[in-house]
Amino acid sequence: MKLRTLLTLAIAAMMLACNASTEEVANGEFALGNNAPVVPLGITTGTTSHYLTDYYPQWDGADELTTADERLIVTPKSEDNAEFDITTSADALVSTIEVWHDGEALSIVVLGGARDKDSYMSSVKSEGGYAYIAAAKPVKEAVALWQNERIEDVVVDGTTIKVALPDDAKSFDRSVVRVFAASEDGRFNDVLLPLERGEVVTDAKDIRRQDHQSQALYSLMIDRFKNGSEANDWKINSPEVLDKVDYQGGDIVGITQKIEDGFFEDLGVTTIWISPITQNPYDAWGQNEDPKTKFSGYHGYWPIYNTVVDKRFGTDEELRTMLSTAHDNSLNVILDYVANHMHIDSPVLQQNPDWTTPLYLPDGRENIALWDDERLTTWFDKHIPTLDLEREEVCQQMTDTAMHWVLNFEFDGFRHDACKHIPLNYWRMLTKKQKQSMPERVLWQIGETYGSVELIGSYIKSGMIDSQFDFNLYHTSRDVIIEEGRSMEDIVRTVEESEAAYGSHHTMGNITGNHDKPRFISIAGGDMSLWCPDDKAEGWKREVGVGDKDKGYARLSLLKAIITTVPGVPCIYQGDEYGVPGANDPDNRDMMRFEGYDDYQMKEYAATQALLKTRRGSMPLMYGDYRTLYADDDVWVFVRHYMGDWVLVAMNIRGEAREVEAQLPSFAQCDKLEAAVKVDGAEAECLGEGKVRVSLPAYGYIVVKK
Repeated sequence: MKLRTLLTLAIAAMMLACNASTEEVANGEFALGNNAPVVPLGITTGTTSHYLTDYYPQWDGADELTTADERLIVTPKSEDNAEFDITTSADALVSTIEVWHDGEALSIVVLGGARDKDSYMSSVKSEGGYAYIAAAKPVKEAVALWQNERIEDVVVDGTTIKVALPDDAKSFDRSVVRVFAASEDGRFNDVLLPLERGEVVTDAKDIRRQDHQSQALYSLMIDRFKNGSEANDWKINSPEVLDKVDYQGGDIVGITQKIEDGFFEDLGVTTIWISPITQNPYDAWGQNEDPKTKFSGYHGYWPIYNTVVDKRFGTDEELRTMLSTAHDNSLNVILDYVANHMHIDSPVLQQNPDWTTPLYLPDGRENIALWDDERLTTWFDKHIPTLDLEREEVCQQMTDTAMHWVLNFEFDGFRHDACKHIPLNYWRMLTKKQKQSMPERVLWQIGETYGSVELIGSYIKSGMIDSQFDFNLYHTSRDVIIEEGRSMEDIVRTVEESEAAYGSHHTMGNITGNHDKPRFISIAGGDMSLWCPDDKAEGWKREVGVGDKDKGYARLSLLKAIITTVPGVPCIYQGDEYGVPGANDPDNRDMMRFEGYDDYQMKEYAATQALLKTRRGSMPLMYGDYRTLYADDDVWVFVRHYMGDWVLVAMNIRGEAREVEAQLPSFAQCDKLEAAVKVDGAEAECLGEGKVRVSLPAYGYIVVKK
C-alpha cells in the first residue's frame, strides 16, 4: 500500500512542530488523528468549486490532482492546487480524485447524484482477508478506502461487494475501511468498518473512547452541576441580581468528584461536554424587566480573558486533575468554546475596539439578534460585541486562544458556541492549526447551528468541524411526539434527510434538549404549551412542572429511544436523565440533584441508563447501517445491521396500543429474538420468512437483537 510511505513523509515534516514519537505513529494514533478519514466531496452536474484544505487541512496544497474517472474533469484554480473545480455531466456516480505529494497519493471520495433510500447495503461477514457487503439491489459501481487510500482489490458481483482488508492495516491499532456504492437508481448508504490490527471489530468491548461513533454525550453547566469546593464560592450578592441568575457554586472539583463516584459510567456516558470555563466578569449585565433583574456570567458565555480559568470554577491544576481523572475512567471531555464574541470589558477589546462588527447597520437599525438577516455580524447583546472574524488578525487571535486549551490541557475536542454566526475561514484556520501542530491527537469538534441541512452541512468537512447538533431532528421529534395531528413519518423523513446530508455514519449530536430550550418534559406533560409566546417568562412567574406525569415521562423516554438508536451521537442535557421540569433560560438551569428522586424520576433514570448502555454494548447501534422497515402515523420500525448482526427498534408515539408486521432485509436472518431494552408490554417475535411481528403498548418502544 502507498499510504505508509506518505505517512512517513508527512510525519517527518511535522515531527518538529508536535514532537510526535515514532511509537505514537506506529500504534495508529497518527492514522486516527491527522489522517483520519476525510469526508466525501459532493458534486452536482456542471462545475463545482472546492478547497483542498476542506479535506486535507494539514497540507497547504498538492503537487497534482488527478482522477482515473473519465466522467470527471478536475481543473486547478491555483498553482498549488489549493483550489480546484470538478466538472461532470453524470447524474449519479461514486468515484475518487487523487491528491499527490512527492509521487504518492491519497484519495477523496467523490459522490454525485441523490441517495436512493431503497438502495441499501450492509456488511455481512469478514473472512480470508476480505470483508463482504450485501446489497438490496444490483451494484453498478463501488469504491472502498482504507483510511484515505483507495483499495484496488474490490470485486462487484451482482448484489455482493468483496473488499480486501489491507495488510498494512495490521500495523495499526485502529483504522477504518469505508465502502461507497451506487445502483442504477442512485447511491447506496455508505458502510464503515473499524479495524483492530487489520481485523474487523465485531465486539463492542473492543471499542475505545476515541472511536467517535461510540460516543454518548452528557452536557453540563459547571456552575449548576456540583459544588465540590466551597473555597471558590462567590456571588454578586446585589439587589440588582436575583439569586436564580447568580452563581450557585458548581465547580471543576465537583465534576471530578462525580467522575470518581461513577456517576457518568453508571449512566452510560462516554463524553462530558462542559460549559465555558474562561474568566467572566464580576459585575452584573443585561436587564430583564419582569421580574426586574440583571445577570451574572455564571454560564460562562461572556469571556473577559479567553485563556484564563474562571476563579469561581477552579484552577489550572484542578482542571488538569479533572481531565486526567476522566481519561483514567475512559471518559472524554470536550470544552465549550466561545469565539463569536467577547465581553465589552475585555482588555483585548479595550485595546482593539475596531475588532468588532458594527453595532449599527447602514439603515440605522441596531445590529442585535438579527440571527438570519445579519448572521455573521449580528451582536447577541450590547455588552458582548461580535468579533469581526473575517479579519485575519482577529481570526488568528481567536484560533490561537482556542488552541491554548488543547495545547496546554488534555481536552478531547470542542463544542463550538454560535457556530452559525462565525465565518468559514475561522473553522478552516482553527482545524488547520490542530492538524498541523498536533497530528497525534484525536480531537472531535461539534458545533451549534440552527438552520437548513445545507447550512448545517456547510461546516462539516475534515478541514472545518466534525459534526453539529441535529436541531432539525430534535424539533421534528418534539413536535411529532407532542402534537397528535403530526405523523411519525415526519421523524423518519428527517432521520433520512440527515443521513443523506451528513453521511450514514455521521456523528451529529442528537439531543434531549439544551440550556437554551424549555425542558422537554414540561411540554410533553402539558404544563407548558409547545407554542408558548414567551417560554422564558413562564419560569419567572410560576413553578413550572410536568403536568400529566404518565404522559410526560413516557414521551421523554420515547425521545431518548429515538436519539440512542438512530445514526448519530446521543446527548443528554443535565437533569434530563431523570426528567427535570422547567421553562426556558434560566428556569432550565437549576442546580443538579443526584438523589431524592421520586418514583417517576427513578423509572426515567433507569430507562435512560438502559438505553445508553444498550447502545454502547451494540456494534449495530454504533456502526450499523440504518434501514426503515415500517412506518405510519403512529409506529416506526427500523433495523441497524452490522457484520451479520442486527438490532431491531420499534416505537409507538401515540396513546393506543399497536401491533404491526415488518419484513427484514434478506441478509438479516430471524430465528429467536431477545429484548435488549423495552417498556412493559412490548413484544417482538419472528414469524418466518424474514417477517417480524411487533406489539407496542401506548407510548411504547422495544429494542431487540437476534
